[in-house]
Amino acid sequence: MRIGINALYLIPGGVGGTEIYLRNLLAALATVDRENEYVVFTNRETGPELAPSAANFRVAQQPVQATNRPQRIIWEQTGLPAAARRERIDVMLNPGFTCPLAGGPPNVTVFHDLQHLRHPEYFRWFDLPFWRLLLWGAARRSRRLIAVSAATRDDLRHYYGREATVVYHGVERPFFEIATKRSPERFLLCVSTLHPHKNLERLIRAFDMPDMRLVITGVRGFHTEAIERLIAQRSLSERVTLTGWIPRRELYGLYRRAWAFVYPSTFEGFGMPVLEAMAAGLPVACSSIPPLREIAGDFVRYFDPESEAGIAAALRALAAGEPRGTEAAQARAAEFTWERTARETLGCLSAALR
Repeated sequence: MRIGINALYLIPGGVGGTEIYLRNLLAALATVDRENEYVVFTNRETGPELAPSAANFRVAQQPVQATNRPQRIIWEQTGLPAAARRERIDVMLNPGFTCPLAGGPPNVTVFHDLQHLRHPEYFRWFDLPFWRLLLWGAARRSRRLIAVSAATRDDLRHYYGREATVVYHGVERPFFEIATKRSPERFLLCVSTLHPHKNLERLIRAFDMPDMRLVITGVRGFHTEAIERLIAQRSLSERVTLTGWIPRRELYGLYRRAWAFVYPSTFEGFGMPVLEAMAAGLPVACSSIPPLREIAGDFVRYFDPESEAGIAAALRALAAGEPRGTEAAQARAAEFTWERTARETLGCLSAALR
């Protein structure tokens, strides 16, 4: 196969978990597949290092900026199909929800969640029509759909009447190495984009431990100002830190030094940081929502994400407990590998051509 990768959506440091997903998937594809050819269609913000250095990978940069969303959308629907024809692409993998709706090769599109339908209140009014139209079109026009969890698969079935193959994310190997080098300090770690559904305001209101700090790291989303105001109002500036997006090496350091990990999100498609914390040997407390229960099983502490009292109780338990996770939690995280993700994704791409 000659496989196209639609990476036009990628804004380095600006799209959260979907960037981690794409970079790890490409690296794993280069590891498990030396036969098929890959053309990675990038934008002006993304450098050539996105594609692995393997001989069967190359970059085809497109004259479009992802930060200019209307421009990116128009190019995805017009310029990308033309570029795919020139490159003789057999099948296009779309890792970021949307795809060309006409004129190109068969599409395989990855759906990380259907938040725009489950929780439209979390979207800005001017963004929502584009999400509804483009994701509906991608669900209808793609030959195969990939869902990152059974919960997302069920949503695709319910809202769009389409079946999808569940292909889980993986966990990077460095997280398992962190578990052998832990040096816990008195802070709780939360890895999360600053968006409304991440429930960070409840977490901050529930955080009332003078001997503990809270570090929140992730993309500074459009809800950042509200979170910063709350931190200031509660006089927590000395004990609650918002780092913004940081390089992976710095993130590994936070996992190594954190006392425990908390994840209060009210909605997820997968929940990669929870598995990362389990792999890194941290005690974990997270929301009792289906996708997180699906991946974390019985190996973490759960709480009701809509209950500040429940979150506060979980935080106190983390602070009072031993700052070490369990071997069982690590074993569960080890079931999720990027190589498996790559092989199962390849299976979907092959199926799209049958």
